[in-house]
Amino acid sequence: MIRIVGLKKSFGQKVALDKVDLELASGEILGFLGPSGSGKSTTIGILTGQVDPDAGLVQVFDKDVKDLGAEDFAQMGLMSDALGFYETLTVYQNLTFFARFFQIPMKEVDALLKRLELWEERDVRASKLSMGMKQRMMLIRAVLYRPQLLFLDEPTSGLDPSLTRKIQDLLLELKEAGVGIFLTTHNMEEATRLCDRLVLLHKGRIVESGTLEEIRERQVPNEDLVTIRYRDGQSRVVPRAEVSQYFSDQVIGMDSTEMDLEAIFIKLTGASLHES
Repeated sequence: MIRIVGLKKSFGQKVALDKVDLELASGEILGFLGPSGSGKSTTIGILTGQVDPDAGLVQVFDKDVKDLGAEDFAQMGLMSDALGFYETLTVYQNLTFFARFFQIPMKEVDALLKRLELWEERDVRASKLSMGMKQRMMLIRAVLYRPQLLFLDEPTSGLDPSLTRKIQDLLLELKEAGVGIFLTTHNMEEATRLCDRLVLLHKGRIVESGTLEEIRERQVPNEDLVTIRYRDGQSRVVPRAEVSQYFSDQVIGMDSTEMDLEAIFIKLTGASLHES
């Protein structure tokens, strides 16, 4: 569904993406992970035709992204903060508009509203919704017309564990139905549970990719890790045998560390996936 080779994009002197390669197949969830400003939103913008690439091959549905037509974009679903909605309309009116446009029965809208706990707020104006409610409304809109390819930018950010699990279960059902899902998230537990493959992005470059097991094996096979915490708020993940090389009077603590995604990213870049 997606094939990118050697993608580059700059905004003035700022390099947003540099030599990015990735693929996404149908029925697969790809986790695209990186801190704010790493290039995730730019990549989604390019894949959805909103931003032009500077160089590289970018294909969606086996077509160059520049050759995509209305029939192709109709097979894409997008959930993003950059995508607007009608603030003066209610939740139900917003979703009714899109359901009628795509000839979706309203019973499907009702079912999703109930499943994601928005049914009681269906008559509330969109402008009055909390951020979490707006997220769920936009997710419903993105999946409503059963797209083949789904782009989700932080779909569960700020939601409680119960709602997060409901959304994750919905995404797994879509995956089983053959939908390709391009997912950005800061929730490492979510990425571990949902994603078939992962891409770790830092300052516009891919620093690792593959399944979690493949990444773990390449990075620190069979090593005991320690997270060193410094006074300036930075942290570093190193093998226990190398701790003495990084010790100084700026160290405020050390913790044993399992090789999770956050630890891997810190080891590779010295930065956290949660940095803004």
